[in-house]
Amino acid sequence: MDSTVNLRQLEAFRAVILGQTVTRAAEMLHISQPAATRLIAALEEDIGFLLFERIKGRLHPTPDALVLYEEVQRSLLGVERIARTAKEIGSLTRGSLHLACAPVMGLSFLPRAIHAFTKQHQHAQISLQVLPSREVVDQVVGQRCDLGFIAEPNTYPSPRGEQLLRSSMLCALPRGHRLQDKAVVVPEDLEGEAFISYPQAVGSRHHLDAIFDAHGVTRQLQLETQLSASMCAFVELGAGVALVDTISALEYRGDGIVFRPFEPAVEVDFSMLMSAQSRPSRIQESFMQHMREFVASEVANTLQATTVAPDHDAPPA
Repeated sequence: MDSTVNLRQLEAFRAVILGQTVTRAAEMLHISQPAATRLIAALEEDIGFLLFERIKGRLHPTPDALVLYEEVQRSLLGVERIARTAKEIGSLTRGSLHLACAPVMGLSFLPRAIHAFTKQHQHAQISLQVLPSREVVDQVVGQRCDLGFIAEPNTYPSPRGEQLLRSSMLCALPRGHRLQDKAVVVPEDLEGEAFISYPQAVGSRHHLDAIFDAHGVTRQLQLETQLSASMCAFVELGAGVALVDTISALEYRGDGIVFRPFEPAVEVDFSMLMSAQSRPSRIQESFMQHMREFVASEVANTLQATTVAPDHDAPPA
């Protein structure tokens, strides 16, 4: 068997098997009948044996041709799958992403962003791992994930990254709290208040403690948790007040908390991290752009409503 057998010859062979005539095979391949005949003749010459017998005007495959057809069919289906996959990759409907993110974004915000992305990329395979911010950084540096998402004070060191959002922490107050009508909450307003804190291991805890110490404010520090979502649960139960990030405030779906700006501003960066050693894939670049747009539409356009919207502050019916 000659090694010059090519894909077009095999396509013509399969088309003749399926169409039973060279004319139909030519139509299936969108070529002329003489061209289809030449392809079959060239294939028979290359492989060294007859493929078809003409009986009463129709082409009948030889027993050897039927054996060959089984292998050709499997091979061409594989080639077609490759072609479809390449087309889907090119049109960004197929691809895989491994994402790692901090809990503040991984509990609700990023799943919503991913769901919106998969509506446009139905064959994309996405894995989301929720980890502490420092472990997210390690995943990115070690190239064990495609993209990382963290939320930390703007002094936090990180690998190559892009700031998606910089915002100030908000004061979460139980609805009906004496401070809910204040436009801005300051440290002195929280003197003697039960305050839900981050644990000592969280970097922002030390930053917040330093602010209250500088203003000579004493708080009741009985409860602490590393998750802003848990803080909001405590606040809604009336267990105290807290300072939470913007994303957590936006993701809060209850009506038992009032969020107010806090000064002095405690800025938090929401960053998207990527490896400095590898070039992003097409699906990765597409998801990065999607995140920029998603943050802009979901956060920037609703941040003001979260803090000052009259219906958000109205007493429950």
